[in-house]
Amino acid sequence: MSSPAADEGGVEELRPRVAATVLIAMLVLATVAFSAILGDKIAPDSPFLQRLGTGDTPPSLAHLAGTDLFGRDVLSRVIYGARTALVGPVIVAAGSFAIATVLGLVSGYFGGLVDTAIMRWVDVMLALPGPLLAVVVVGIVGGGYWTAVAVLVVLFSAPDTRIVRSAVLEQRPLPYIEAARTLGLSKTRILFVHVLPNVAPVILAYVILDFAFALVNLAGLSFLGLGIEPGAPDWGRMLFENRNILFSNPAALLLPAGMIIVTAISINLIGDWLLERFAR
Repeated sequence: MSSPAADEGGVEELRPRVAATVLIAMLVLATVAFSAILGDKIAPDSPFLQRLGTGDTPPSLAHLAGTDLFGRDVLSRVIYGARTALVGPVIVAAGSFAIATVLGLVSGYFGGLVDTAIMRWVDVMLALPGPLLAVVVVGIVGGGYWTAVAVLVVLFSAPDTRIVRSAVLEQRPLPYIEAARTLGLSKTRILFVHVLPNVAPVILAYVILDFAFALVNLAGLSFLGLGIEPGAPDWGRMLFENRNILFSNPAALLLPAGMIIVTAISINLIGDWLLERFAR
């Protein structure tokens, strides 16, 4: 008979351990979220206040990350930039999740012509160069942050649809689906009450990865002048505006670039951890 100590040790082994890198990633994401929510309260200065007489200056006690060409406080603009860095990617991830969930469930469960039509649309979208298509569409429409967000929602929903469909195909032959059909449950109820909860963890992990990709894509569009409007505190836009003052104030360029990289890596680490945990 096993001892209580041995039983407790077995329980400890069964509990999922969170790696230190994932904990650090969660801390980084929490810090960015805190800045996005309370940016106006924790920023040391206004991100819009221009000091044309001061211009770009290196870090100092008055401005911990220095100022840009217009004399605006770089640290305050980075803190405020967390808002657009999170809001847009969250909408992209949520929108692509909603579209892909509906299309993937219908495609995987019903099959036939419905499945063929949806998957041909997915094939067409995957064949297109996503970033280039986003640049073209946003450029033709006239730019704008929300236009870029809408384009990325459509682009990201295609690969997500294939992922949801694959997960549904694994569930369809299982006994609980046949039991639900035998009980006379409607197809809608089977899909959204029984199938969806079983595939949701995998979908959630990929949605978090979509968030990271959306963050990088939106920052890239802003750098090209196709995302956020000029003058707005946005990490991608700051890279474009401060590219010429790399040597006079490196922090004005390196700080927003570092935040994009660190945030994207943190999201990817969390997404990979969730995928490994729920895929067991």
